[in-house]
Amino acid sequence: MTNKTEIKDILKRQWIETPSWAYGNSGTRFKVFAQQGVARDPFEKLEDAAQVHRYTGVAPSVAMHIPWDKVDDYAKLAKHATDLGIKIGAINPNVFQEDDYRLGSVCNPDPKVRRKAIDHLLECVQIAHETDSFAISLWFADGTNYPGQDNIHARQDRLHEALAETYAAMGEGVEMLLEYKLYEPSFYTMDVPDWGTSLLQCLALGEKARVLVDTGHHAVATNIEFLVAGLLRAKRLGGFHFNSRFYGDDDLMVGAADPYQLFRIMFEIVDAGAVTPDAGVAFMLDQCHNIEPKIQAEIRSVLNVQEATAKALLVDREELTKRQLEGDVLGAHEMFQDAFSTDVRPLLAELRTDMGLDPDPIKAYQRSGYQQKIESERVGGTQAGWGA
Repeated sequence: MTNKTEIKDILKRQWIETPSWAYGNSGTRFKVFAQQGVARDPFEKLEDAAQVHRYTGVAPSVAMHIPWDKVDDYAKLAKHATDLGIKIGAINPNVFQEDDYRLGSVCNPDPKVRRKAIDHLLECVQIAHETDSFAISLWFADGTNYPGQDNIHARQDRLHEALAETYAAMGEGVEMLLEYKLYEPSFYTMDVPDWGTSLLQCLALGEKARVLVDTGHHAVATNIEFLVAGLLRAKRLGGFHFNSRFYGDDDLMVGAADPYQLFRIMFEIVDAGAVTPDAGVAFMLDQCHNIEPKIQAEIRSVLNVQEATAKALLVDREELTKRQLEGDVLGAHEMFQDAFSTDVRPLLAELRTDMGLDPDPIKAYQRSGYQQKIESERVGGTQAGWGA
C-alpha cells in the first residue's frame, strides 16, 4: 500500500491496549526500584493510562489484573475509566502467586486447589461483564520441574476441564485469550508451553477461544511472524502481548531489542487486513518498566508499534506478489528492506496533527506538568507494584 491517505486512515483506527501493571513499581527477583509518583491504586493507574491515550490517540483501553486491581465496586472503576476517555480492557486472572499453587492451579493434582483456581477464573468472568470488558486473558504458571512429578496427560485433561467451565460462563461479547510460555516458573514442562498447545485447547472449546501471542515467550530461534501468519489463516489469533526480549521473558519495551522482527510481525498483520479493531486481533502491551519513567515508556512503546505498522503498510502488496510469483528473491526482499528503512516519523507526526494531537507525544507529555503533579501529590500510602 502506497497511498498516504489510506495509510493514515488505518493508523488512526489502530487500537493499542496498555497494561495496568506497567504503571506500578516493578523490578527483578533481586530488587524492585520505587519511582516517585507511581500509582497507588487501580484508579490512579487508569489516570496514568489516560495520559498515554491523550498524547497518542490510539491507546483507549487498559488491561486489568485481578487481584492486583481488585476493587469493591467495578462499575465505579469502569465509570472512572469512561470519565477519563478510556475503557477497561482485558481482564487478567492471577492464579500463580499463592502458596496453594505451588504444584499448579487449574492443573494441580489436588481437586480443592483446582476448584479455588476455577472459582477465581469465574470471578474474573463476572468482572469482565461488570466492566464491559471484551476478553478474559489467561496465563498459567502451571507445570512441573521433574520427570515423573505428575501425569502430563492428566494435567492437560484438568486444564481443559477448567477452561471449559470458564468458557461456558462467558456471556455475549466476551472471548477467551489463552497465552502460552515456553518455560518459567516451571522448567521441565509448562502446561501451556507453546502456541500449538494453546491452539489445541482453543479448538476444543469453541469459536470464542483464541491464542494470545506474547512476543517474549518463545525459544530464541522461533520465527514469530510465521506462527502469526498460521494463526491468522486459521482465524485463531486473538491478540498479542507486545514486549521485547534479549534472553528470556524480559518484558522490555516492544521494538527495543529487534525492531525488524516487530516490523515483520506487523507485515503479516497488515497482509491479513487485521490492523484495525474490527478484525478482532487485540494489540496489548505487556511490559514492566523497572528503570525508565513508566508513562513515557508506555507512550514510547505505542509509538514503536505505530512505526512498525506504518512501515508494514508501505509495502506495495501487488508489486510484492508479482515479484514473488516471478521468483525474484532479491527484488521481493528489497521491498521489505526499503520499507523497514523508511523514516515514517514525519508521516506519523502529520497523522497526529490531523487528529488534533501534538506531533511529538513524548515532548508534549514532558511539557504537560503531569509527571511533576503526580510526584508532588502521590505521597503517603502504598505505591502499587508487581504483585500488589
